[in-house]
Amino acid sequence: MKIFTSILIVLALALIVFNVTLLDFSNPLQGNSMVAFVGIAASFCAVLILLIFRMSKKIEEKMRDNN
Repeated sequence: MKIFTSILIVLALALIVFNVTLLDFSNPLQGNSMVAFVGIAASFCAVLILLIFRMSKKIEEKMRDNN
């Protein structure tokens, strides 16, 4: 499970980098820049969710080991 979440985190980070390259910094909220901004936000949320999931699995393993 750790390898799977690591791969997904790397893919989400790659999407963030890709979408940053699509941003037009002179008009950041118009046209394709808005799509890129939404993609960056969605990828950032995915990274956070995956990190929370990974932490919850670590807590679950510790709870299982203590019993």
